[in-house]
Amino acid sequence: MTATENALPIKTIGFIVNPVAGMGGAVGLKGTDGKAILTQAIALGAKPIASQRAETFLTELSLARKNLNLIVGAGDMGQKQAEKCGFACKVIGENKKETTSEDTQSIAKGIVATGVDLLVFCGGDGTTRDMLKAVDLKVPVLGVPTGVKMHSAIFAVSPIAAARVALRFLWSGLPLREAEVMDVDEQAFRLGHLSAELYGYLLSPFEPHLIQGNKMESPMTESEVENQAAIAIYIIEEMQPDITYIVGPGTTTRTIGDLLDQKKTLLGVDLFQNKKIIAKDVSEKQILQTINGKRTKIVVTPIGGQGFIFGRGNQQISSKVIRQVGLDNIVVVATKSKLDRLQSLRVDTGDSDLDAKFRARCIRVVTDYKTTQEMLIE
Repeated sequence: MTATENALPIKTIGFIVNPVAGMGGAVGLKGTDGKAILTQAIALGAKPIASQRAETFLTELSLARKNLNLIVGAGDMGQKQAEKCGFACKVIGENKKETTSEDTQSIAKGIVATGVDLLVFCGGDGTTRDMLKAVDLKVPVLGVPTGVKMHSAIFAVSPIAAARVALRFLWSGLPLREAEVMDVDEQAFRLGHLSAELYGYLLSPFEPHLIQGNKMESPMTESEVENQAAIAIYIIEEMQPDITYIVGPGTTTRTIGDLLDQKKTLLGVDLFQNKKIIAKDVSEKQILQTINGKRTKIVVTPIGGQGFIFGRGNQQISSKVIRQVGLDNIVVVATKSKLDRLQSLRVDTGDSDLDAKFRARCIRVVTDYKTTQEMLIE
């Protein structure tokens, strides 16, 4: 924004938080849709993450506090976070201990009925579908990435990026586009089958460096398969005795397991040692327990066309895990065709200091047998 704060026109933002979004990630459940899965996530030790990410967004948004009207969901659905960050706000809905997707939809409809310039929500693809049902194309919508599954093209790359998009859209002008609302079958996802479906479109501000695209599957051509095999052979040759390898999800990383005759989970995080799987589809807690006091490396591949190496689909490899392993012990692998579609790599660990350390360096990506390429991290 180039104008001084006091010269800016007054704008209105609607703000909704899904309090349980993302809780299934660190415990390896690959989503939190439905009461049964939420109960399971809590039993496994899952902790809420939505409030912290909402507060990060609001703190950045507070640059324009004096020129902003905020309309929020009651209680944990936006009110508590807004008040903690010093915002005066109008509240929609009832303060409930347990919330549902119906509550999200009802609050979204109520906010839109009051008249807003932009509706922002903290959640994942399930929450995006709630926005689609409640809002359709009535007002622009922006997602703060908080869930486990974020295939939709409605999300900013991080909570801070979401605030910057909102500020630019409201006072500097950004174009609107119809962004895809995607979601996967969670039950199939937990069984290792990725089945994404397009549900519709939402109007959303577009800034290509700050808004993620929808996830794209890797093209399984013959050359792609050969490239994956060449990468896997090199990684296997480089594996050292007694070092624990945390291997993230993806077809390229799965090939490592295939060539070792080890059945790696496609969409989960597995632990390898001495070229054998020692634990499959692990949670953050299991990883931390296993690697405590041990030499460890992390092997990951960028997720689809979004370029994320951490923070999308592999939340089990948390900031705690990464800090314990160390940035110098991270190995990124990607086929040439995937890397050609990316201008840079991205991280969104939820730890702003750690993300800044990533962005202060280039990272070397293994793209073929004994072949690497350096990439910037946004």
